[in-house]
Amino acid sequence: MPSFDVVSKIDNHEVTNAVDQTNREINMRFDFKGTNSRVELSKNTITLFAPTDFQLKQVDEILRNKLAKRQVDARSLEYKDPEVNLSEAKQIAEVRQGIEAEKAKKIVKLIKESNLKVQASIQGDQVRVTGKKRDDLQAVIAFLREAKVDLPLQFENFRD
Repeated sequence: MPSFDVVSKIDNHEVTNAVDQTNREINMRFDFKGTNSRVELSKNTITLFAPTDFQLKQVDEILRNKLAKRQVDARSLEYKDPEVNLSEAKQIAEVRQGIEAEKAKKIVKLIKESNLKVQASIQGDQVRVTGKKRDDLQAVIAFLREAKVDLPLQFENFRD
């Protein structure tokens, strides 16, 4: 029976490269000279530092541009509220890998509401879709690409 998996993955190496490029650009820009603005990456957490809230937004914009150039979807970042004090502004962004249980349930519900003859099941941090016809599975892929899911989705393990 044909099947495929719906997953949400990002390339950690590309995220590391984007953070490095962001730091290089911050060091080169005149408006950031001597401000101690930087971006740090540890495991699945990106921390942005800047002296003011305005510059923090600029650092975030630079990071998003660098991620986009490296084909890393910015929807895979989950931003926390910025912490602003007199000397520094700081914001944490979690890099999301995999599909969480809530989002997986939403994806399964969307697939079932599409009235296609397929079955969707949650398997850990991915969703497996099976059906009798390959065309139905391809229709599900097209449907999910159009759906409003705030995660970047990839489709792998397509088996006939």
